Amino acid sequence: MIGNLSRRERTLVGAGLVVAVVVGGWSFVIEPVLEKHRTAAEMVPARELILQTKRDLIARKGAIAAELEATTARVGAVSEQLLTSATPAVAASELQKLVKEMATLAKTDIRSERILPPAERGELLEIPVEVAVSGEIRQLVDLLARLDQAPKLLTVQDLRIRVVNVSQPRELLATLTLSGFILPGKAKT
Repeated sequence: MIGNLSRRERTLVGAGLVVAVVVGGWSFVIEPVLEKHRTAAEMVPARELILQTKRDLIARKGAIAAELEATTARVGAVSEQLLTSATPAVAASELQKLVKEMATLAKTDIRSERILPPAERGELLEIPVEVAVSGEIRQLVDLLARLDQAPKLLTVQDLRIRVVNVSQPRELLATLTLSGFILPGKAKT
């Protein structure tokens, strides 16, 4: 078939094939390679920044390990101040026992105790207990000081004080709402 074409037509067909090969090579080979290089060149600054950040982290490895150790120690110290039981009922019992011991040391009389429903405070579970104690003002101040220095983390949510006998205002009745905290689901030994 090519043999029937004139020399000029063969030259045109050959030139057309050369142009088609050049355009096809440019479109399907060179242009994708150039685009890949442009994309890689655009990503170089971002990759350099990531590399520098990782190098900084590696350089700070010792400081980060020391911070982690210090934070772990602080978490351990704070978790020792939480009530030891993971269940609200047993933790409330532990809180009542702790308050009874402190009331005895402060020479106050416990009139009543009541366990209130627990409340969630983030990851912690607050265990409230309402306790009514009677005694003189110095004894109540001593009790509050002992509660403040307790080995467990205790918060006084509510405090109501009233005189038992108005004619002789020596003895007071204080109703305290105290709260201790536990990590639910994690039993401590």
